[in-house]
Amino acid sequence: MHDRLYGGRSFRTLNVIDEADRGGLGIDVATSIPACRVIRFMDQLIEIHGAPLAIRCDNGTELTSYAFTEWCQAKGIEIRFIQPGKPDQNAFIERFNRTFREEVLTPYLFDTIADVQQIADEWLVRYNEIRPHDALGSLPPARYREQLLAAKNSTSELST
Repeated sequence: MHDRLYGGRSFRTLNVIDEADRGGLGIDVATSIPACRVIRFMDQLIEIHGAPLAIRCDNGTELTSYAFTEWCQAKGIEIRFIQPGKPDQNAFIERFNRTFREEVLTPYLFDTIADVQQIADEWLVRYNEIRPHDALGSLPPARYREQLLAAKNSTSELST
């Protein structure tokens, strides 16, 4: 996503979600987000959440770069590019981005990148742990994830 600080300087955000529970995994804020920064951020998310089987993304230069595609291949992560001009093929992140814009980027005036990152981090905690999500039975993503994991664990216990 793109926006501007109060003084006019542009910044971008890299928003990453888990499609299974629609929870936000992380938001990175910077004036520029090249492939090397995307890779570094994804490595941090993998340390916390584990590696995904696939990443669904648009065709931005940072995501189609040799560095990023090679990193995905080395990690065994499939890249699922959406078709250009078809954001509906990535509907979960588009919905997340709209909510992020409405609840963070639009109502606040930011002086610094650090201000944006702090508010984004605080919002992400509320989004994941408190804010109910209609598509998840009015549960926040963190609570929904707990139910998914509990169901998975009870299924695996039954099959042993």
